[in-house]
Amino acid sequence: MTSILARDDADGVATLTLCAPNTRNPLGLLTLDSLIVALANIEADASIGAVVLAAEGAVFSSGHDLKEMTAHRSDADGGKAFFEKLFLRCAELMQAIAASPKPVIAAVEGIATAAGCQLVAACDLAVAGEAARFALPGAALGLFCSTPLVAVGRAVSRKAAMELALTATPIGARRAETMGLVNRVVPAGAALREAQALGAQIATRSRKVVAEGKRTYRRQIGMDLPDAYALASQAMVEGLATPDSIEGISAFLGKREPQWRA
Repeated sequence: MTSILARDDADGVATLTLCAPNTRNPLGLLTLDSLIVALANIEADASIGAVVLAAEGAVFSSGHDLKEMTAHRSDADGGKAFFEKLFLRCAELMQAIAASPKPVIAAVEGIATAAGCQLVAACDLAVAGEAARFALPGAALGLFCSTPLVAVGRAVSRKAAMELALTATPIGARRAETMGLVNRVVPAGAALREAQALGAQIATRSRKVVAEGKRTYRRQIGMDLPDAYALASQAMVEGLATPDSIEGISAFLGKREPQWRA
């Protein structure tokens, strides 16, 4: 890993940690690239059943690197080519999280703002420390948070997402939990431990079942009701024919622990 991103594996969980606390863990181009590569490596790693995204320091992520972006305004095109590349790469990361067969869990301490909030919303699950805060501050800076709203607007209600974006006002962990942006709120400093424990629990499940389940959920959630039920029903029928389904049901009926093949 680069110095801005560290990986640690334990109990079937890969923890990816942003390591630039002095600059508020920004999602600059190098960090985005590093996260995309790390997720691809984890996808190919059969020993890993879940991923945790965490960060060092008092800020989970301040979003895109405004100093990096401002520096490119002196480019011949005013930075347009760089900005296009940056937002394309950010979209690639968010979609890589959605497409990953491994559930991805955010462990949030401190503030997650703009693209940092987007990163939390893109994850499958999120655990927040009591002191964590979340914000989409673009409107206060003259740049509406349109790309963060893609993920945030799919994680919370439309009105809640627009409130975040229009007011540009941070919300606390408990409000984020009520909105559905995070799953659990734990004492400050305990988010990483809780997220890793959650990941370790998920890692005990059949990797194939979890991967297929995540894929089906992500596909059906954007469909209309009849198509969603058709897709999900077919997934259930196909799932019942798999060795792990046969083993899991047999183990349940026999009151024993299942032995997964995948």
